[in-house]
Amino acid sequence: MKTLSIDIETYSDVPLQKTGVYRYVESPNFEILLFAYSVDSQPVQVIDLACGEQIPKEVLLALEDEAVIKWAFNASFERICLSRFLGYPTGEYLEPDSWRCSMIWAATMGLPLSLEGVGAVLGLEKQKLSEGKDLIKYFCQPCVPTKTNGQRTRNRPFHAPDKWAMFKKYNIRDVETEMGIQQRLAKFPVPAQVWDEYHMDQEINDRGVRLDMELVAAAIEMDTRSRTELTETMKGITELENPNSVQQMKAWLSDNGLETDTLGKKAVAELLKSAPPKLSQVLTLRQQLAKSSVRKYQAMEKTVCADGRARGMFQFYGANRTGRFSGRNIQLQNLPQNHLSDLAEARSLVRSGNFEAVELLYEDVPDTLSQLIRTAFIPREGTQFLVADFSAIEARVIAWFAGEKWRQDVFAKGGDIYCASASQMFKVPVEKHGINGHLRQKGKIAELALGYGGSVGALKSMGALDMGLTEEELPPLVDAWRQSNPNIVKFWWDVDHAVMEAVKFKHTTSDYGLTFSCRSGMLFITLPSGRKLAYVKPKIGTNKFGGQCITYEGVGGTKKWERLDSYGPKFVENIVQATARDILCYAMQTLRCCSIVMHIHDEVVIEADPRMSLDAVCEQMGRTPPWAKGLLLRADGYETPFYKKD
Repeated sequence: MKTLSIDIETYSDVPLQKTGVYRYVESPNFEILLFAYSVDSQPVQVIDLACGEQIPKEVLLALEDEAVIKWAFNASFERICLSRFLGYPTGEYLEPDSWRCSMIWAATMGLPLSLEGVGAVLGLEKQKLSEGKDLIKYFCQPCVPTKTNGQRTRNRPFHAPDKWAMFKKYNIRDVETEMGIQQRLAKFPVPAQVWDEYHMDQEINDRGVRLDMELVAAAIEMDTRSRTELTETMKGITELENPNSVQQMKAWLSDNGLETDTLGKKAVAELLKSAPPKLSQVLTLRQQLAKSSVRKYQAMEKTVCADGRARGMFQFYGANRTGRFSGRNIQLQNLPQNHLSDLAEARSLVRSGNFEAVELLYEDVPDTLSQLIRTAFIPREGTQFLVADFSAIEARVIAWFAGEKWRQDVFAKGGDIYCASASQMFKVPVEKHGINGHLRQKGKIAELALGYGGSVGALKSMGALDMGLTEEELPPLVDAWRQSNPNIVKFWWDVDHAVMEAVKFKHTTSDYGLTFSCRSGMLFITLPSGRKLAYVKPKIGTNKFGGQCITYEGVGGTKKWERLDSYGPKFVENIVQATARDILCYAMQTLRCCSIVMHIHDEVVIEADPRMSLDAVCEQMGRTPPWAKGLLLRADGYETPFYKKD
């Protein structure tokens, strides 16, 4: 036996979507119902475990045999479920090195992340059966007890033999579809390096990170009390039955001389500028109530495993346009920032449940709880967190690609890119907290908004007007930035031309360390790392301005598979973000012997022995990959007894 293709159907009374697979399998009621498999691409067989059949011994042995390659779609689910089935305790799982995931393979090709979606786009002969959703709901989840079903809380095979027979067919078909994907994508194998990164990702997900559950429980309780008090205060002022109702609140504000179409965050902040004291008080209370601080804590409660660690928080290749990671369960990619100067003291007060002291010292309880979310992640006993973060990684990468020398000089001298950018734009010296320091903010907003072809609209969406810039200042700001960065602007349009050339004439061109090619209905951009970005079914189309552009198929803003359009600066954004991702993966590979528990954007969190050197970690992380000669990297870091934003 060389390969084993697997799909399983499972039951648990723990909701998978809310908890993730690691917590899901810990339920005492967890079981594998069906086990469909194919050995070395032979016809698929199904083992009906729910009805007493047993998995053949040679197949069980293959699961733990590193020489046998195991394939599944979203393989981490199968691997973790089978670990539990084989009796592995919490925190120990089948080694990921011999596992391959056809979902990841599809993602590397820019395809959807669902088996159904991939099958449809590839036009496979054997597609995922549409009946599956209803069958999973029927057999794999608890049911509501009713008179009709005899008050049972679970459906078994004997309750619906016809449905069970269909479920077995569905299980078999999933393996057939997965094998069809492998056959169809055989011409585009996943590089060994990417599989190695996937295995590293699985190791990090398996390791998990410890949660301070005392803090989590106290924060949830405190939030409940705070919300009750805020609501009662609002009721007392407004005499509304439900002051949380948008409709009721808008009507009350209108009755009190304040008209508004929306009560969104930005609108409320704007209203507060001119609202009279009574209305201002109500709007401030509403702002506090709108803080969704408790949701992250609740996600922690749902996700945490029996050993106090949260696992499965990272989706490898979650952003399949660039290959960047995305978040799962607790969603680490959008944690609120912390600005409290006495973070440890505030944390201690919340953890001890001292509501009165928190309310007295910090006034805005929801905001305080929100700022403490990061601190719920703690290292195991006897260790500390080392947090290392790349400095201005995307700005460094785009400057390196484009050969924008003045920017590279700034990085070489350890300068502040926002000050330097403002200085370059306005032709005056700019120092943070020093001479012309007020211009740094303009440099910062320009850097963040304009690097990928953005114009006035991008500045506005980045909050330029909220930062004190006027409408009149924005067009000159765009012009100044572009004039200061001619090589980056040239890079945009050179990439645009290269992509056009590849799609229109099927020419393969290389420039800037990138290769642009088109074959088998796919546009590929090969990065300096050797990894390829893939765009499905590219065509020459027309943009909203009537000009030529590249269109391709992908997941759009509506989360649906549709035809999207792109042009040079957008492709550059993909290239830069993808390269930054490759650098992060290279750094994590370098630090693989360290106990990495989290990585957020361009930051790595290590659960470290107190003797481990932070400087050594930052030095290792800041090493330039061999494929990026001339790229100047820097990593900065700090030690901490709990996670925070330094």
